[in-house]
Amino acid sequence: MEFNVSDEFLGTVAPLVVYWLYSGFYVLVGSGEKYRLHSKKDEEDKNLVSKTTVVKGVLLQQAIQAVVAIILFTVTGSDEDSTTTKTHSLFDLARQFFTAMVVIDTWQYFMHRYMHQNKFLYRHIHSLHHRLIVPYAFGALYNHPVEGLLLDTIGGALAFLISGMSPRASIFFFSFATIKTVDDHCGLWLPGNLFHVFFWNNSAYHDVHHQLYGTKYNYSQPFFVVWDKIFGTYMPYSLEKRENGGFEVRPVKDVKDE
Repeated sequence: MEFNVSDEFLGTVAPLVVYWLYSGFYVLVGSGEKYRLHSKKDEEDKNLVSKTTVVKGVLLQQAIQAVVAIILFTVTGSDEDSTTTKTHSLFDLARQFFTAMVVIDTWQYFMHRYMHQNKFLYRHIHSLHHRLIVPYAFGALYNHPVEGLLLDTIGGALAFLISGMSPRASIFFFSFATIKTVDDHCGLWLPGNLFHVFFWNNSAYHDVHHQLYGTKYNYSQPFFVVWDKIFGTYMPYSLEKRENGGFEVRPVKDVKDE
């Protein structure tokens, strides 16, 4: 008996499954202190929300993402029919992926920054994400549902539409984007991590933003730091080893309240 799984189904489900598998790996790796950016005690003492609440919040956001993805695939249709497989060159795929990355980065930078600057939006919506002062992997998508819809879901939909990628290409792109987002929030600094080699925007970079001194800096996510550099919201940092194991992220420049 033949069982076919559509690209649209995989494009909807794969990023959700990847999120929990990849974050689960980091939960295991972060069980000790060796690679952590904050101690386990700091994680327990400083965070203002329980892990149970975080899991529930992430599942709610993923449910909304799945609904939007299904609607998007239904409206746009697939560019693959049952008799002909349209091939895309590596150049086409690279162009689509890069375009999608730029769209997501641009959308998230300006929306993210506005949610900090608008006191109402920060107090009632974005502050939920900042209850995780010590970020960890499966808290990457812990947001207010409105923020999840505006920042992540709509941003992803725009990237899909503007880049012109197919449902099949979206399986790989959004799985990659999910892995990158989880990695940025994992709270770990692992040796040989390729994201730290190829991206300045990484777990240490984003950790700065989650600290009190860095809330007006390092808005960029999840790929590049271009917009922070252009608009003067980039905060350089140093990474130093803690005496009891792990690492500590420290701002390089003095921070003044605005």
